[in-house]
Amino acid sequence: ARIVAAVVQESAADFDLAVREVVAMGRTPHKRLLAGDTPEDAELVASALMAVDAVHLADRPFDRLSGGERQRVLIARALAQQPTLLVLDEPTNHLDIRHQLDVLGALRRLPATVLLALHDLNLAAYYCDRLYVLRDGEVTACGPPADILTPRLLAEVYGVAAEVATHPRTGAPQVTFLPEESHL
Repeated sequence: ARIVAAVVQESAADFDLAVREVVAMGRTPHKRLLAGDTPEDAELVASALMAVDAVHLADRPFDRLSGGERQRVLIARALAQQPTLLVLDEPTNHLDIRHQLDVLGALRRLPATVLLALHDLNLAAYYCDRLYVLRDGEVTACGPPADILTPRLLAEVYGVAAEVATHPRTGAPQVTFLPEESHL
C-alpha cells in the first residue's frame, strides 16, 4: 500500500466520516499501528484536497456527497497515499468537464507512474504518454497516441467511423466520430 494506490470506477465506499478523515485514510500505509496524524499528514491531506478542488468539502460527511464529489475525494485519498504507482479505473466518472481536466492535469503532474482506464479518447490523447487499446480483453495496439489513434484502428476496434486530426493548439490527436457512418 505504500507503493500502489487504486481508485475503482464504482466504489461501494459509504463512509460515515468527514471528507478530511476519508482522505487521511490514504496516509494509513505510512503509519505504525494506532499512530495519530502528524502535521505532515495534515499538509498532505490539504494538498490532496486542493489538487481535486475539494477543500471546501473537508468537513462535510462523505456519505452526503454527490457522485462527482465522492470521486474527487477518493482520488484525493489516493494522492495522499503518495504511491509510486497509481491505478485508476475511469477517474473522470461523474465529473463535469472542468473537474475532468483538473483531475487529469493533477495526475499528469504526479512524480509517479499513473495507469488509468479511460474511454474518452480525446482526453487520453492529450493526457497520456502511451495508449493501450483493448478489444475483447486483449491488447490490440499500444504506443504514443499519435501512432495509435487512427481512423482504421477506431473502425476495427469500435466499429465506428472517425476522423483524426492534430489539434492546432495542443498538438494532440483529436478524434471526431462520424455517427452517421457507424456500424461499419
